[in-house]
Amino acid sequence: MTERQAPALQGRTVVMTRAMEQQSEGRRLLEALGAKVLDLPALEIGPPDHWGALDDALAEWDTFHWLIISSANGANAVEERLQQQGKTLSHRPSSLKIAAVGRKTARRLEELGSEADFVPPEFVADSLIEHFPVSGWGLRILLPRVQSGGRTVLAEAFGEAGARVVEVPAYESRCPKAIPAATLDALRAGTVDAICFTSGKTVLHTTHLLAQSMGEEEATAKLKRAAVVSIGPQTSDRCRKLLGRVDQEAHPHDLEGLVMACVQAMQNGDSL
Repeated sequence: MTERQAPALQGRTVVMTRAMEQQSEGRRLLEALGAKVLDLPALEIGPPDHWGALDDALAEWDTFHWLIISSANGANAVEERLQQQGKTLSHRPSSLKIAAVGRKTARRLEELGSEADFVPPEFVADSLIEHFPVSGWGLRILLPRVQSGGRTVLAEAFGEAGARVVEVPAYESRCPKAIPAATLDALRAGTVDAICFTSGKTVLHTTHLLAQSMGEEEATAKLKRAAVVSIGPQTSDRCRKLLGRVDQEAHPHDLEGLVMACVQAMQNGDSL
């Protein structure tokens, strides 16, 4: 009789950085592999400073050819503001197509009754640009996005391709005030095996919160004990800039890929 193999992350402690409202899915995936999961909410999702630009754009959404949604937060914000105008994504104009960056964004659109017309093969903005199904020339594109800190690559690329891009703030991701005590204690004790980052802002806010809680020098030393796992290229760049390294990057660039990258990081560490 063969011995049953232990779950891939059995006995490991993993810190998951996400928005405060979005902890459960990553926790479920990691715990299914045996990990002890500690939450580090590194983003607070809220409204932009002003709704006017988004509201004005949605009031004339029948003049746009494409609506590009790059996150579930963007989808939620658009639906919320449409409902203020007596509209919904599920009853969008027949002339308006929707592109979604990532499976989670596409799933959220489906839940809202408005399936995306195009989802790129890689779940990053660059893939959407590379594989976009039509020429950008002459298109009018609505691009709701985070108010600050996000990339402008989509607007720039489509603008260069001849599209008229209306880029508007749809939500903001702000830094929380503190780290949960259990997570901070584990980081201080050096018992965290891996820390998973889901965006460039989660890296920025985590480093800020840790420096605020224990001082920059101690925070840097404690993070060296944990594998740094990133969800995608831009997050990895921020990890290298602020932490000096990234040990594993997700592929595909979504939560499932992030969890598998965490497994790989642990296996790589064991083989050293």
